[in-house]
Amino acid sequence: MDPVTILLFVGVFLFLVIFFKKQNKDVNKKFPPGPRPLPIVGNILQIDMSKPYRSFVELSKEYGTVFSVQLGMSKIVVLCGLETIKDALINHVDDFVDRPKARVFSKSIKDHGIILANGHNWKVMRRFTLSTLRDYGMGKKSIENKIMEEADALVQKFRSYKGKPFENLKCVNSAVANIIVAILLNQRFDYEDPTILKLVSLINENIRLFGTPLVRGTPESTEYFHDENLIALVDNLFVAGMETTSTTLRWGLLLMMKYPEIQEKVHNEIEAVIGSAQPQIEHRTKMPYTNAVIHEVQRFGDIAPSSVSHVASHDVTFRGYFLPKGTIVMPLLHSVLKGKAYFEKPEEFYPEHFLDSDGNFKKSEAFIPFSIGKRSCAGETLAKMELFIFFTTLLQNFTFQAPPGAKLDLIPGVGSTNAPKPYEICALLRR
Repeated sequence: MDPVTILLFVGVFLFLVIFFKKQNKDVNKKFPPGPRPLPIVGNILQIDMSKPYRSFVELSKEYGTVFSVQLGMSKIVVLCGLETIKDALINHVDDFVDRPKARVFSKSIKDHGIILANGHNWKVMRRFTLSTLRDYGMGKKSIENKIMEEADALVQKFRSYKGKPFENLKCVNSAVANIIVAILLNQRFDYEDPTILKLVSLINENIRLFGTPLVRGTPESTEYFHDENLIALVDNLFVAGMETTSTTLRWGLLLMMKYPEIQEKVHNEIEAVIGSAQPQIEHRTKMPYTNAVIHEVQRFGDIAPSSVSHVASHDVTFRGYFLPKGTIVMPLLHSVLKGKAYFEKPEEFYPEHFLDSDGNFKKSEAFIPFSIGKRSCAGETLAKMELFIFFTTLLQNFTFQAPPGAKLDLIPGVGSTNAPKPYEICALLRR
């Protein structure tokens, strides 16, 4: 053989020796079990990469609630089931509080912001975010009024189509984005404004690929409160505060068209409790069926099936397994939200999951669409308020139907979140 061939052969041989030596080393230290990976590609050929969370659930049946897969050269530990996820994110919160490095965003946001930040920077930014959102009205009447105003604007937009079919992606995205704009800039954009359309487009593209003006002069200010960090934080607020909420609303409208009998029950409860008054958050406790429907939309929609990955902050022993520092850990929320152990009809849209035998709203410990622990969604309170007011206001004003001959597809499109495939809707005035 010529020298180049010999070198290539030796290189491949050494790679395989190192690869299998590492596998055996992990086994000796009781690394979580999983399917045996192939060199270079790992377990990619054994996983449906368009919907990997479904493959992970199947693998958990064989390997347990803590198992490993290898995607390319990266090892990932997958956590399935409510008890295992709670154990990791609550009982071992400091072991798994960090995020892995995201190469796709490394140039744009680096380690800044809140979603992918780590260490003290993350703690400072999360504290600042929660404090600022509260200061600017999260959970208060002031932000509720802005949501109500925006819901009215969305109603007017839907009215403009006069019952004819239209695609609701841009206007729903823009409506929800306007709430974040209202918090940050104290203004709103028209749904056809190029600025809001560009913003929504960029956020949607990011999803597919993957503060207060008065700050004290403390030591943290110079270290953390700089332009790059605050720009990344604002980006995070738009991504987390717009895409998931608008996607949930779009699931809600699609499901109302698919199940008109459920839509009618919501209409009846709105008429009985609210009438022609404007929906407010205080109505929620008096509307158990509508509240159950919104919760079931979130559960069925399963927006973030794999959540955002965590990483072992140091060498960790978890449930008898050794996870070296830097191991990527994926809490599979899908295994809970669509788990047979937690919901009677996990693959069906069934609002009764959140109703007791007397028709009262029933909480479920397995309802974790915002994740749990210190890394749970910082905007959960805002999102819940938005979902109730937007959904109820739209259902108060319209009956939603599919265009004649249209087939309603409940299979999510491809992306890092589970969003409905594009669909058209007819909004028929009720009053």
